Amino acid sequence: MQLGMIGLGRMGAAMSRRLMAAGHAMVVTDRDSRAVADLASAGAVGTQDLSDLVAALAAPSAIWLMVPAGAVDAVLAELVPLLSSGDVIVDGGNSHYHEDIRRSTSLEGTGISYVDCGTSGGVWGEERGYCLMAGGPDEALRLLEPVLSALAPGVEGAPRSPGRTGEPSTAEQGWLHCGPSGAGHFVKMVHNGIEYGLMAAYAEGLSIIESAGIGRNEVPADAETAPLEHPEHFTYDVDVAEVAELWRRGSVVSSWLLDLTAQALHASPGLTEFSGRVSDSGEGRWTMQAAIEEGVPTPVLSAALSSRLVSQGAGLYADKVLSAMRFGFGGHLEKPDIVNG
Repeated sequence: MQLGMIGLGRMGAAMSRRLMAAGHAMVVTDRDSRAVADLASAGAVGTQDLSDLVAALAAPSAIWLMVPAGAVDAVLAELVPLLSSGDVIVDGGNSHYHEDIRRSTSLEGTGISYVDCGTSGGVWGEERGYCLMAGGPDEALRLLEPVLSALAPGVEGAPRSPGRTGEPSTAEQGWLHCGPSGAGHFVKMVHNGIEYGLMAAYAEGLSIIESAGIGRNEVPADAETAPLEHPEHFTYDVDVAEVAELWRRGSVVSSWLLDLTAQALHASPGLTEFSGRVSDSGEGRWTMQAAIEEGVPTPVLSAALSSRLVSQGAGLYADKVLSAMRFGFGGHLEKPDIVNG
């Protein structure tokens, strides 16, 4: 199948290479001419702009966008006038599902189909395959099925769940038509909210183990420091990297995220190259908004999002207010930051 790819960053370029390896014909474009040249040297048809890309595609054309969520509308404003009835646009980034509903509605009557496709797999997707969560009209998904099947890991990506027999479903292959417009990005949104929680659980648990020798440290005896009542209970020097490696084998908390954690800790046990600022690209916030509107309690995911915001410095003013109140009612002075001095 022939597919146009707009956006050749880490994901778009890797997805294009995976599709070409599966025999699909790629027509690609990006603002970075070097990224286009790299894919062209690998067998893609490189184009300078959207007009050239559309002209190089046979009808009906299918075009996949891998651009930041904030850039999608600008790309669509330029792209849609170039397309014809029967063409399909796929937004494979992390747009808010509300935007998918708006965009697909705006295309009604044009004959152009709009598909939202949450794409998970990160920088390893070219090798491992991508988990794909799609929303949109049935006919558009039928057209895209060869592409989705090639991008997905395939049935061999995981053992079949007990009780599943017969022809594997598309979900077992690694992609799913989740429903009408917005459904794909809705499922991907919640997926990323869960990801926040899983990552936070690993990080917090390993941090407890890393601090298990605190009882050997001298604890200041002042009114501003909570005493360690039983220092003898915390005299362990556990190798956190080895614990992560251990948990990968036979543990109920094993996962690909843990695999990556063990890899990172083996390479750099102190993680000194990281500052600890953890970004959030929106999906965690949107998951919380949906949960509130649905009336679904999500204390773990909410706490994980708040942790990320704190790491970005968003809690600094609140912390200053707390310090001001403690000084006001008790004359408590702030202690020096043990980590940052």
